[in-house]
Amino acid sequence: MAPADRSFARRTLLTTTAALTGAALLGGTAQAAGTRHTAWPAQFPLPDGFQPEGITIGSKPYGYFGSLANGDVYRASLATGRGEIVVKGAGRPTVGLKIDRHGRLFLAGGVSGEIRVADARSGETEQVYATGGTFVNDVILTPGAAWFTDSFKPVLYKLAKGAVTTVPLTGDWQQGPDFTANGIERTPDGRALLVVNGFANGGGLMRVDPRTGAARAVDLGGAKLPNGDGLLLLGRILYAVQQQQNAIDVFRLNDAGTRGTALTRITDPRFRIPTTVAAWGKRLYLPNARFDVEPTPTTDYDVVAVNQV
Repeated sequence: MAPADRSFARRTLLTTTAALTGAALLGGTAQAAGTRHTAWPAQFPLPDGFQPEGITIGSKPYGYFGSLANGDVYRASLATGRGEIVVKGAGRPTVGLKIDRHGRLFLAGGVSGEIRVADARSGETEQVYATGGTFVNDVILTPGAAWFTDSFKPVLYKLAKGAVTTVPLTGDWQQGPDFTANGIERTPDGRALLVVNGFANGGGLMRVDPRTGAARAVDLGGAKLPNGDGLLLLGRILYAVQQQQNAIDVFRLNDAGTRGTALTRITDPRFRIPTTVAAWGKRLYLPNARFDVEPTPTTDYDVVAVNQV
């Protein structure tokens, strides 16, 4: 199945009932249609047909977006909304991505099973690593390593010192029959990883020991993440994108990341199946993946900004 087809299919599996359950458990809803007044745009376009999924923002106010259609990386100024293709994908998809302080982009290659490292300034792809994986989905950077999820295999991939190591997921981890692992983050204390598991117990978070791969279900007080996708941790506040719900669920975590308290749900009428989230200033930026429509070369895509909690 083509990358876009797989991504479209995985997000239409769960029922409306599951989505409503997650909303009910979170209780309050925060309407974020009106962001704080600023001269910077709160919405700007991506190229037609781009099929975005991932977003990353580095030390400068530029958003980088990966394309499921052909793997291109598009860079846009958050100040103006204007941008350009800075890395060509050569027909291989880009799903999740992160940029480090040296301007290197770490790209999850989806169905290609690849991990790619590219220079955001020159546009050159510096390294390509074959993982043997099925769908390399999302990535988080930690000191000395980049960690990637695989949505069809109970493993994480660790890229460190120019080599990829496969870390099996054990403990509470339950692998579903379809997309299971998705977004990935660090715990507030930095000692472990947080991984979305869209299958176990109706969808939630797992805290993973990076040394052993042992997973422990995070206590979210009954809240579910059946369509959990991208994660963003700011201090102890965790933002979890629920793309089919057109929402961001917000939790306050303890330092170890073993327990979370649901704070609110951010919604916005401009959301059109957002997938991932990154922050600049007091804003959150999300690409609209539009997985509810069949992609074409002329399908329009955009990015929206809402206020942080």
